[in-house]
Amino acid sequence: MYELALTPRFERAFRRLVRRSPALQPQIEQVLRRMAANLTDPRLKTHHLSGQLAGLHACSAGYDCRIVFAKQKHPKTGTEVLLLIDVGSHEEVY
Repeated sequence: MYELALTPRFERAFRRLVRRSPALQPQIEQVLRRMAANLTDPRLKTHHLSGQLAGLHACSAGYDCRIVFAKQKHPKTGTEVLLLIDVGSHEEVY
């Protein structure tokens, strides 16, 4: 089980995306629950990124919707934390 931490950038991108396409909200929320429960779920299509985004990961939240995140350890508890960085279309986040 992972803890999810949202960055201000992710929150702004999420609000903007949901304003444009309200139907995506439940779909993204379901993907976030899935990420917290099991990051290796094949439906997420989790993969490492390269280039300018090297060291980060991404997963699919629909046909053309991606969530970019970093895996980190919480400094005090040592638990795994998924730092959610960005959400949007393939073109927007890469």
